[in-house]
Amino acid sequence: MTQIIEALDDVSARYDALFVDLWGCLHNGLEPFPDAVNALQRFRAGGGKVVLLTNSPRPRASVEVQLEQIGVPKDCWDTITTSGDSARAAMFQGVVGEKVFHIGKKDEEGFFTKLKIIEDAAEILLVSLQDAEGIVCTGPEDPLALPEVYRPQFLYAKQKGLKLLCANPDIVVDRGERREWCAGALAALYTEMGGESLYFGKPHPPIYDLAHRRLLALGSDYPDHRILCIGDGIATDIQGATGEDLDSLFISGGLAATETKTVRQPNPAALDAYLEAAQLTPRYSIGFLR
Repeated sequence: MTQIIEALDDVSARYDALFVDLWGCLHNGLEPFPDAVNALQRFRAGGGKVVLLTNSPRPRASVEVQLEQIGVPKDCWDTITTSGDSARAAMFQGVVGEKVFHIGKKDEEGFFTKLKIIEDAAEILLVSLQDAEGIVCTGPEDPLALPEVYRPQFLYAKQKGLKLLCANPDIVVDRGERREWCAGALAALYTEMGGESLYFGKPHPPIYDLAHRRLLALGSDYPDHRILCIGDGIATDIQGATGEDLDSLFISGGLAATETKTVRQPNPAALDAYLEAAQLTPRYSIGFLR
């Protein structure tokens, strides 16, 4: 059974590093959560390291700019690891070919800027679906439209045997009070239709390998039992932590606020029912990061 805690301080002494989700945990896409910022600042003041671990399809430099724009202070984190970083590395290694069809917004085309760290990187060329060797999905063009609008394109792609690289495994995200679809919803539809989707963000191993390497680059190699994963995505943050055998803190007031009847803290019975249905047990739970 998960332990409901009052604040990160209750357990922070047990950990040297945090892998912290962004959307729904540290900010809502429009502004930061002050209590969450303060909690991470306190953790770092005590000597801990904070890795922001996000399923954003953007490169980490772009995420850093985004955080600055919405007011997340730099003194509450040490480094950033994104699903986009992990997926881009795979793309430039040619996992979906060199001629790719992009599904996403035009301002996400920085995803295709060549990575200098990849030797003999593939020459990626954006082409029409008819000419493509594979698909790269950074998200829907319209995040409010149902993923079903892509069914005709996916039927054609499946018949051609194209693989789809998913740069963000999240299904949905809450931008303020508005829920939006993410790339993971499109990849799930493609898989359901019989296509092959490749994932590189949470809960899949590649992004955790990258997070460990980013943590090591800070100067320390922390054992797994001294790392705590924090997030509001049961199928991403918590499932990913479980798969990596890392402790986790579930933020019930994010995506699962309604199901867990979270006001300030989750309703214990509702939380237990939600976790039982998900067949996952985070070590700790809290309404909101604080």
